[in-house]
Amino acid sequence: MPDQSVPQARTPESSAQDATSRDGVGLSRRALLGTAGATGLVLGAAGGAVGYAAAPAPATPLTSVGSDRAMFHGKHQPGITEGLQARGHLAAFDLAAGAGRKEAAALLRRWSTTAERLMAGEAAPHDDTDVARDAGPSTLTITFGFGHSFFGRTGLDKQRPAALDPLPDFSSDHLDKARSDGDLWVQIGANDALVAFHALRAIQKDAGGAARLRWQMNGFNRTPGATAHPMTARNLMGQLDGTRNPKPADSDFDRRIFVPASGEPAWMANGSYAVVRRIRMLLDDWEKLSVPAQEAVIGRRKSNGAPLSGGDETTPMDLEKTDAKGEYVVPLNAHARITRPDKNGGAAMLRRPFSYHDGFDPDGTPDAGLLFVCWQADPLRGFVPVQRKLDRGDALSQYIRHEASGLFAVPGGAAQGEYVGQRLLEG
Repeated sequence: MPDQSVPQARTPESSAQDATSRDGVGLSRRALLGTAGATGLVLGAAGGAVGYAAAPAPATPLTSVGSDRAMFHGKHQPGITEGLQARGHLAAFDLAAGAGRKEAAALLRRWSTTAERLMAGEAAPHDDTDVARDAGPSTLTITFGFGHSFFGRTGLDKQRPAALDPLPDFSSDHLDKARSDGDLWVQIGANDALVAFHALRAIQKDAGGAARLRWQMNGFNRTPGATAHPMTARNLMGQLDGTRNPKPADSDFDRRIFVPASGEPAWMANGSYAVVRRIRMLLDDWEKLSVPAQEAVIGRRKSNGAPLSGGDETTPMDLEKTDAKGEYVVPLNAHARITRPDKNGGAAMLRRPFSYHDGFDPDGTPDAGLLFVCWQADPLRGFVPVQRKLDRGDALSQYIRHEASGLFAVPGGAAQGEYVGQRLLEG
């Protein structure tokens, strides 16, 4: 994964704009950090002269986590190639009755304006809640996509990509239709929980009467800096998750993950397709297994992610290696064996998930697992063939349950002055 980008230099004009009061009262998120002394004076002056002006204190620098910033404008939308974020929210919206292409364009314009401001560490353009006013950007990313049903509701059926055809049914699915699909999809990620929630609330408020929330899910990952050195994340089963993820430095990364500039339809140039699955982990059953049994299910060591055939996490897996009894060291139904690209016609996808925990069932069973999000240039050549193979004989399948699903077309990034999806909605 690429390094997180650093904040752009502040100009005098932008700094002055940040320091301007919103609605004549509140300070912007970024300005507050440089005016802590003045703000403390005003808040502590009960019964005193509130209009009293104090010289601003020296700016307090943000920590590295707070100052890291992702860019809204670019070739691709944010939230795809950035590293895993500590907090995430996924949401789907349906257009309101009577809303069509015009209303959708206005909504995407509002959403894009809000996303650009929040990702820069600024306040929402209107009715800001002040939830994140003490924080910097914290690598906030906001990503937008279109579901299959969006095109019929906006009269854009002819622009619907063939790659957006509904996913096939899988025998292991136990899908809740109310928590699946949707006209519009939003992915929010940040390295601070309040920054992420602030963005979620702003996006929901921006929907106004144009769209209603269909479903929403909350996720998390390990906080950056919580380990002695950067490493592959662990999921709630305790396994390293994402060892063989494609890397932007790979020569074929763009071909596998992004729609080419010459691709069809033209409005999807430099975009990608996101498959979203809420995968419940049956942790009570999983945790009854011994560590060696868990490792046999996955095909990798739990401690360091190394393949059972030997080496370390990055060592290529030797699928032909056998033990003293002549049995494969990596079982034939091991998850890591089945998902290898070279065993699936080269199928590859960029995994960028969040863990989730939504409490406990009445009997104490944890409702927890993975908000699986994967990116690919074509889901029919990425997610679908791998999931079909997993469906036929993955040892992990008896310890997980797919409970919700969605497929979304995520257009390329917006250029300066554009909003996300403009080439579709105004093309």
